[in-house]
Amino acid sequence: MTSEGYVTSPESATAPGGTGTGTGGDPSAQDDPSAKDGASAAAPWAPVAALTLGIAALVASEFLPASVLPAMASDVGVSEGTAGLAVAATAIAGAVTAPTIAVLLPRTDRRAVLVGLLAAAVVSNAAVAVTPNFPLLLAARLLLGVAIAGFWSFAFGAGTHAAPGRDHVVSTSLALGVSAATIVGVPLSSVLGDAVGWRPVFWAAAGLSALALLAVATTVPPVPAQPGSGLGMLRRALANRRLMAGVGCIALVACGNFAAYPYIRLAIERVTSGSTVWLLLGWGVGGLAGNLAAGALSRRLGVAVVAAPTLLGASLLVLATTSGLPAATAAIVVWGFGFNMVPVATQLWVTRAEPERAESALSLQVTAFQVAITAGSAIGGAVVDSGGVRAALLVGTGAALAGSVGFGVLSGRRA
Repeated sequence: MTSEGYVTSPESATAPGGTGTGTGGDPSAQDDPSAKDGASAAAPWAPVAALTLGIAALVASEFLPASVLPAMASDVGVSEGTAGLAVAATAIAGAVTAPTIAVLLPRTDRRAVLVGLLAAAVVSNAAVAVTPNFPLLLAARLLLGVAIAGFWSFAFGAGTHAAPGRDHVVSTSLALGVSAATIVGVPLSSVLGDAVGWRPVFWAAAGLSALALLAVATTVPPVPAQPGSGLGMLRRALANRRLMAGVGCIALVACGNFAAYPYIRLAIERVTSGSTVWLLLGWGVGGLAGNLAAGALSRRLGVAVVAAPTLLGASLLVLATTSGLPAATAAIVVWGFGFNMVPVATQLWVTRAEPERAESALSLQVTAFQVAITAGSAIGGAVVDSGGVRAALLVGTGAALAGSVGFGVLSGRRA
């Protein structure tokens, strides 16, 4: 069994040429440095790249409605506020289904599940592209929520199964897929939507999802389910008090971010009206650096899970209280850095808090994020309407710092 709780199959214990890479194979090959170097050189990064592409396709699809909202709302005959439910519906579906997919498919090869989930994303995006009305669009987006939640829950385990002993690299790679989707995919889809219309953008998302499906199907090796996968595994994970406290902290931190992030343009425009694009790019660059920093701190997760929300909260506080462009610029870059540390650091944290039931632990992390996206955005919207964007930034500050304190307590009580 690997550190993530996956059983190593006979196929993964033996290289294609019959050279043992695990407990089986020729013992002399295990002691031969050249054999080890060859195995290292042939490390299966293609599966990790395929999984990263899948994450990028799904995250880009999740936030597509925000990029083409006015045209989409007009075309299906609803208000922009109602059309915004297309994003919320995806998050709600993900929150509900993330813990249950492993329960419903306790023995199914996880590669087959991943391929099926990407197929669902293809169907979802294609259905949105041809939808004549909002109810069908909403149903298609619910299907996408299932695909996102399941893929997030299983992708990390599939990646560490393909590249054992490199869990921090796998987690960082998957997070880079998120960054690529948000930094490149969302702005690009907005430009394409203006140029060719919103429906072709969803066809493009369907094509990208199909490409990811093909990549996963052809590069990811079979991934056996965890032993004991099912309702019992989820129950035991839920009984892990340290894990559940950590999941609560994750929800707090993510809720703090999403109480503020949908209104980042308003926060920027409070300080300057001429540098919005560059400051958003700064957030993205900070995010890429945060992904990498969290991976580098994989051996000091207690530090990472406290530092990330602390930086997030501090940056939101500075942005709420400053009126100067230099301070606002620094705050936005640090905001991107701090928040984008969170997915990597917490993904590794939950799998180490519950290594024998990593699938269930990861599904609970996904649920925390999806709930936070919905709740944080709703709270932030209400606060912006009543008190302005500075108030939303301060709410985000409080939630992020509360999560930081919680992780600090958990790190101090480390088992």
